[in-house]
Amino acid sequence: MKRLIPLIALATLAGCVSFGSTPPPFLMTLSPDQQIESGESRSATMGQAITIQRPEVPQKLITNRLPVQTGETTIAYLTNALWVDTPNELLRSLLSEVVAARTGRVVLDPATYSGDPGTIIRGQLHEFGLDARTNEVVIVYDTTITDNAGIRTRRFEQREPVFEQDAQTVAQALNRAANRMAIEFSDWVSS
Repeated sequence: MKRLIPLIALATLAGCVSFGSTPPPFLMTLSPDQQIESGESRSATMGQAITIQRPEVPQKLITNRLPVQTGETTIAYLTNALWVDTPNELLRSLLSEVVAARTGRVVLDPATYSGDPGTIIRGQLHEFGLDARTNEVVIVYDTTITDNAGIRTRRFEQREPVFEQDAQTVAQALNRAANRMAIEFSDWVSS
């Protein structure tokens, strides 16, 4: 009987614990509409480079899943929707690429920015998902620029309607909204 108790306990837990799931049919990413030309070389004097840090995020965005605001205080995750990386890293990468393409300035990866303290951009990504109540994707990003001129802050927000709540439709809408935000962001950075 003592041997059966661990087996019964294990069988009972099998219904509660998942050791894996079926992978989604595809992974989602963000793709910049504006990019640096292949082979283009850039240089900057000390203090002139830009470094965009990975934004801080709330707990709901510390995942590769896509959050859906279902009520005032309730969140779910969209079925079969997985990012290739966390939303804050995807947005940081897109912003860096678009800023470099639009401003002509050197944009450093955060891992190498200690070589040039120049302009540092930090922020908080508050929203990056679907609001099921309004059928819109929502991106809200508060950012701070610190450079020789001082400190500037700004909130960026983009929304885009969606007519279907599936992974591909929502990812495409978030990509369009993120690219609009990146243009607005790069204009602000260069002002």
